[in-house]
Amino acid sequence: MFWAFSRFLRLAGGLLLVLAPFFPGCGRNAPEFASRPKTVNDWCAIAVGGQMAQIQIAVFPAEMERGLMQRRDLGRDQGMLFVYRAPTQMSFWMRNTPLPLDIGFFSPDGELREIYNMLPYDETTVRSRSEALTFALEMNKGWFHEHGVKPGARLDLAAVREALKARGVELAY
Repeated sequence: MFWAFSRFLRLAGGLLLVLAPFFPGCGRNAPEFASRPKTVNDWCAIAVGGQMAQIQIAVFPAEMERGLMQRRDLGRDQGMLFVYRAPTQMSFWMRNTPLPLDIGFFSPDGELREIYNMLPYDETTVRSRSEALTFALEMNKGWFHEHGVKPGARLDLAAVREALKARGVELAY
């Protein structure tokens, strides 16, 4: 009896191996259907002061250190958002960054507090006055002014949280 059952299992297993390619959710092809996790290279549509921007999000130390270094072009409404895990004083520089940029510093509740200009390749530190900031947004020079985005404007935190969730990151604040 055991021998017959064992033979049945071998036959059934062989049949499954033969039929597996015909079922898309089975076999070796299954991992291809899983969506890939988002990275710093993916663009997210996020409103800043009511103005839509395409933003890449740097959240891990290596991404934050690299930032927009070596980037030679950036679309008109493109930028990079740096996300910190806890409120801090911010400081940035333009080492190996050939683009003129503006940087906006935001509080944990998404309020724009400070905006500064940054010159290409300038290694002078641009430091925030506030010590209670969690987001820094680098955009092309003049973007904030051209779009009427001034201190007091809001970053769409719901969109930021969604983008972070797609990266496997959740904010504690």
